[in-house]
Amino acid sequence: MADVATPLRLLAQEPEDLAVISAALQDAVAKIGDIRWDAQARTLTLACNRFRWESGGRKGERVRSALQLGDVAGVRARKLRREAKSAVVELLAVAFEPGEAPGGTILLTFAGGGDLRVSVDCLDVILVDVSEPWSTPRKPGHAD
Repeated sequence: MADVATPLRLLAQEPEDLAVISAALQDAVAKIGDIRWDAQARTLTLACNRFRWESGGRKGERVRSALQLGDVAGVRARKLRREAKSAVVELLAVAFEPGEAPGGTILLTFAGGGDLRVSVDCLDVILVDVSEPWSTPRKPGHAD
């Protein structure tokens, strides 16, 4: 049986791969100030505390993680204020909308109706855990 405390290191180059990363990031929390777009390097990075769903939910654990999108051509935010750097957002899903192959738009959807639309020349996404997990008494819940 695999060690459930093994840090995640995932790469998405196909939409099906991105669905796995989206599932791992569901209910991750981050500060607006932890979202960085480097136009020169063509990357968007999100540092977050993600809930470790892979632990089976029996243990409430979070881990510090980094999501990096490569080959970024542009970023548009809706209902996310850059000046509110300490505001906390909850990531609900990460999806890919195909455009002119191999590019398209990666959509990061946050609770409360905010989102980031990231135009990419190709799908190049990495998710890496960067800390040890810690216990949390709160397990994310969703209304049906």
